[in-house]
Amino acid sequence: MTQTLENKLLKRIHGAGRGSVFTPTSFADLGLRASLDKALSRLVEAGEIRRLARGVYAYPEKHPKLGELTPSTETIVKAVAGRDRTRLQAAGAYAANLLGLSEQVPAKAVFLTDGASRTIKIGRTTIEVRRTTPRNMAAAGRLSGLVIQAFRHLGKEHVTPARMTILKKRLTPEQRRSLVRDLKLAPAWMHPLLRELAEG
Repeated sequence: MTQTLENKLLKRIHGAGRGSVFTPTSFADLGLRASLDKALSRLVEAGEIRRLARGVYAYPEKHPKLGELTPSTETIVKAVAGRDRTRLQAAGAYAANLLGLSEQVPAKAVFLTDGASRTIKIGRTTIEVRRTTPRNMAAAGRLSGLVIQAFRHLGKEHVTPARMTILKKRLTPEQRRSLVRDLKLAPAWMHPLLRELAEG
């Protein structure tokens, strides 16, 4: 029966494709948690999947020269958010980097959450999840949430015309217009900047 569970897991994992990240709760419909944990551990031992962190697994992509590739931070965070039934919002230098507003690749990726704070270490990647206020999470998962957090990190004096030009080029007209819908969720100093982006 356990072998059958492992086969079911592999079928689902292969169907998701290489680069996918999952947790035991991703397979809750296939069996009990204890059975899933054991089956996933056996698949790790067999080299079929990789354990990234406690309760977080991947079916990694393989590079001809580099070998197994670690999935993107966004993919990992999405799986963790699904497992914990919480929302996560990229913040700080990581948010600015995602939008192309900073060349600096931060040592750790910071995400805000309405769940519990924690730190997840995966290889050389550190993901810091910080509990925050409902207001900071109001636009979570939307482009406006990412822009607001990036601007907050940079500060008013560092949202320069050059950075505004980068955003105007990077975002589609529809994406830029969508920012105005969440204007009330942004600090007052950002309102003219978000309107400028929306108007293109």
